[in-house]
Amino acid sequence: MSENSTAAGDAVRRVRNSRAVRGLARGGYVASGVLHLLIGWLAVQLALGQTEGQADQSGAFRAVARMPGGEALLWLVAVGFTALALWQLATAVVGVPNAENQVAARAKSVAKAVLYGALAVTGVRYAQGSGGGGSGSGSEESLTARVLAMPAGAWLVGAAGLVIVGVGGYHVVKGVRKKFLEDLVGTGGSAVRPVVVRLGQAGYVAKGIALGVVGGLVVAAAVTTDPEQAGGLDEALHTMRDQPYGTVLLLVVGVGIAAFGGYSFARARFARL
Repeated sequence: MSENSTAAGDAVRRVRNSRAVRGLARGGYVASGVLHLLIGWLAVQLALGQTEGQADQSGAFRAVARMPGGEALLWLVAVGFTALALWQLATAVVGVPNAENQVAARAKSVAKAVLYGALAVTGVRYAQGSGGGGSGSGSEESLTARVLAMPAGAWLVGAAGLVIVGVGGYHVVKGVRKKFLEDLVGTGGSAVRPVVVRLGQAGYVAKGIALGVVGGLVVAAAVTTDPEQAGGLDEALHTMRDQPYGTVLLLVVGVGIAAFGGYSFARARFARL
């Protein structure tokens, strides 16, 4: 049994370290860059009152689908995200190099694999022309409503909201302290240019703020037991815009999310894989 486990682990390790898988995984970071640039652009359009679609992943996928050659690009995006998901799953199986807490590191890799896998599925749906069926915020409200109907559902929703707020805070800290450089090649990301560092800082902070608002909406849904209070990124950006000086804040966040897109392109080159 142990020999079989060792053989399986070696096979997963070989797949993870293969040049083809790592190359495709880097393509996944390019796909992430494209999406974040589009989400940032949609957020800026929302701040200026000119957007007609959702300022979130669904809106970004829809924008790609409308481009010339958008269907082919969506398939490439899906392949890149699939490769990233597989690479993260393989990392969770064989272990995260130099991680002090392997349990936490592996759990993080699994969470990333789920996220990238969901983005890959979304890319396939839009490439097939079946991705625009429903509202992103509507689906989140439906899910929240189902959880609220469970025993202790309000506590579960509230806990989920606090986790999202925590993830947002982690992004802000990661950006301010430049912890993202640990994800890049070289000692402390020394191989990258200063502009990449600035893009990463702005991007992580902006994403953290947006996630914090999303988590706050989920917590509000738990407190009021009203699923309509919940929402995704699009709802969070609308909420941000409607606050005092919200237009300025949303413009800053939109530019920051676009900056994360620029950082993602650099990460495709310098990511530690």
